[in-house]
Amino acid sequence: MNIPAIVSRCTRRLARLARPPQTRCVRFEGRALPPPELRYCGADFQDDAYFVQSGVREAERLRNVLGLGQASRLLEIGCGCGRSAIGLLHASYPVGRFDGVDIDGRAIEWCRRFISRAHPQYHFWTIDARHERYKPNGREMTTAFSLPFDPGAFDIIYLHSVFANMIEKDVRIYTREFRRLLAPGGAVFLTAFVEEGVPQVTINPENYVKKCQGPLNIARYEKGHLFSIFESCAFAVERFEHGKELDGQSGIYLRPRS
Repeated sequence: MNIPAIVSRCTRRLARLARPPQTRCVRFEGRALPPPELRYCGADFQDDAYFVQSGVREAERLRNVLGLGQASRLLEIGCGCGRSAIGLLHASYPVGRFDGVDIDGRAIEWCRRFISRAHPQYHFWTIDARHERYKPNGREMTTAFSLPFDPGAFDIIYLHSVFANMIEKDVRIYTREFRRLLAPGGAVFLTAFVEEGVPQVTINPENYVKKCQGPLNIARYEKGHLFSIFESCAFAVERFEHGKELDGQSGIYLRPRS
């Protein structure tokens, strides 16, 4: 047994683990993946193959359902550690420009280091916005909120598991901002917890799809009430798929009303 070699390997591994997560990566099929502690999507996403394939499935949605092409400008809200971007790259689906925003600075720094450096058409931005669960010390959302992009800058706006734990005031603010940022003929895809015959908004509902843990784990919306928010921001619901997304969320496709 080569004790010095074993000690050396262990020392190198411990040194890697001691580095902040935004400076480390996991290698899977030759591609950099975020370390498990940056993957907040649930236990299944700790598995590298599952993580990548879940991103590929979203890439296929973007291309096959939302019409993503090689010249498309795509904005992802709540991009986290880059699951969708990694899915697009793994599937070799070209995009004109990808902008991802998130309130988690560590995740954004990881994406800049391991995605943007190799793929300059991918851009990642940190936003300072308060969220009771994920950033309680962030800046309170107001009607003056805007993202650092020009009007009509995007053909597709995509957000998965964002409105699923967002209060109504912030949902309204973001939806108005989507209308400003979306180019004519563009599309929005989002997921949310949506049901009929329930109160307009319920935070952490009991006996629902899962046991809620911690603040703002689930924000459940009554279907008609949520749709009225979209309509007030000049969006039409083009397609609604109840309960088919992560944890029983519903998929919602929006188009701007003329």
